[in-house]
Amino acid sequence: QVQLVESGGGLVQAGGSLRLSCAASTNFFNFVSMGWYRQAPGKQRELVAFINSAGSTNYADSVKGRFTMSRDGAKNTVYLQMNSLKPEDTAVYLCTVFSDKRYWGQGTQVTVSS
Repeated sequence: QVQLVESGGGLVQAGGSLRLSCAASTNFFNFVSMGWYRQAPGKQRELVAFINSAGSTNYADSVKGRFTMSRDGAKNTVYLQMNSLKPEDTAVYLCTVFSDKRYWGQGTQVTVSS
């Protein structure tokens, strides 16, 4: 069983930045991949970014050039640095990992005001 705890969400003005963190309860180098999804009210959950076991990252077109995903093996933590935030980035951001199955965190709210 893997537990994921996200933090770092909040309210920010358009153009601002936030950094989300996701701490895993086990060594995440055992994971096939780790990622961030987001879900806005009335919309489907969408993939924002993910990193595979080799350390390669991929991003949704809507966040390329603005968001950066990274990881810290010593802390079993992944991060999502979000810059140049836009009101349309407002959503609950969820951390997920895939090992024997997919696990999800509880989510953290990001609100971007115009």
